[in-house]
Amino acid sequence: MLSVMLNMIRQQSETDPQFMKENMFVAVMDNIFLLVLVTLLSVVQNVFFALKVEKECTGQQSKHNSAAFERLSCANRNCMDTYPTFLAVLWCAGICLSQAPAAFAGIIYLVVRQKYFVGYLGQTCQSTPGFLFGKRVLFFLSLMCVVGIINHLMLTYGGSDYKEYTQTITKAASTLLLLP
Repeated sequence: MLSVMLNMIRQQSETDPQFMKENMFVAVMDNIFLLVLVTLLSVVQNVFFALKVEKECTGQQSKHNSAAFERLSCANRNCMDTYPTFLAVLWCAGICLSQAPAAFAGIIYLVVRQKYFVGYLGQTCQSTPGFLFGKRVLFFLSLMCVVGIINHLMLTYGGSDYKEYTQTITKAASTLLLLP
């Protein structure tokens, strides 16, 4: 009796458009949730950078072109110049290949960008390690994008799906980003 009722509910839920929409929404959110979190964290970081620039600007009204303000403004501009590239490769890598390693690399990039920004406030040579490390993270994310796209093309036109293998490799390789 119970199994008959469960079968009736299952058949009804498979034909119910509202049920299908809800399941599709949950499936999509499961695949992008970490990317959304990293994106929101990056927005908060951008707000922090902007507030630092504004604070320095209002604190130095009499000497608007002070060296500290110039360094802060330059660091903020440099971070904003690479921001669209970061978002593009983060989302492309997360959607085309795997969201967990892409989100991990995104968090590492945000930490490195913070190190770059703070290093730039001192002497500009202190920001070099953060800049170089950030380039390495962006390269890793770009490589994930390319591998994901190649895998999709191989699946579409060749019938071979190597997504599981590439996901395993990128999960292992993402931990290598922690090495200096």
